[in-house]
Parts: sequence; C-alpha cells; structure tokens
Amino acid sequence: MYLCDPLHAGITATTWKKPKKDPIREDRIHSEVIVDAYGPEECAMGWYYYLDNQLQFPFPARCIVANIVSPLSKGETVEVLRMAPEESCSTDMLVLIRWQRRKLAVPLSQLAAIDVDQSTADAISDWHYWVAHGYLF
Repeated sequence: MYLCDPLHAGITATTWKKPKKDPIREDRIHSEVIVDAYGPEECAMGWYYYLDNQLQFPFPARCIVANIVSPLSKGETVEVLRMAPEESCSTDMLVLIRWQRRKLAVPLSQLAAIDVDQSTADAISDWHYWVAHGYLF
C-alpha cells in the first residue's frame, strides 16, 4: 500500500486493461517515485520530478486512448516537448505537445512514445501502470 494511497478516479476500467501486479515495477515506483510522499500533493510532485528527470524530450508519441480533457483522437501522432508546468500537474501528469501549430497540455496517460530511449519508455510504462491500477493521487 502506498502512503499516498490513491483514489480511483480519471481513467476508468473500461479505458484501461488492468495489468497483473508487477513486484519489480511496484518496488521501483515505491522506492524512486513516492518514497517520501505523505499525501496527494507530495505524491504528485514525486511523479512530476521522476518523469521530468527520466523522460528525454522531445519525442514523438501516439494517442492510444481518447480523453475528454484532450483534443487528441486515438491514433493521432504528436511531438511531446516537455512536462507541463508543475502547478498544472497536481491531479494528473500532463505533458506539453505541439498540436496543429499550437502548444497545449495533455495527459501523459493517453500517449505511447514512439522510438524512444529505455529511460523514457520505462518511465512512461511506470505511469501507465500506475494509472491502470487506479493509483491516482
């Protein structure tokens, strides 16, 4: 059980197939991401800085699931520029993308990276795992 034990919110079970528990991933998330988190804000900031340090920007990504707060359609390809500002990530991890000649923030959970380094792939997989298990802040 995580100290910033999540409430099930946001992405629903119909959106994500819940993966099997992965003890190695769970240990990595606990020891590297939320180790010192004692509440939702600290949990969010743990994730923010973990992702900001692990993701190698910019990178291409494909939308894997539509989200009501995002204009992206499933299958659409975008360029991920960086993490959204810290204050925008208190309830979900958002990234800034270039889309139709504009920059906007979308949930990282709706994107799959294309042809990225291992660090980026692992960090995004960690976030997808967290979300798929309903472990939101």
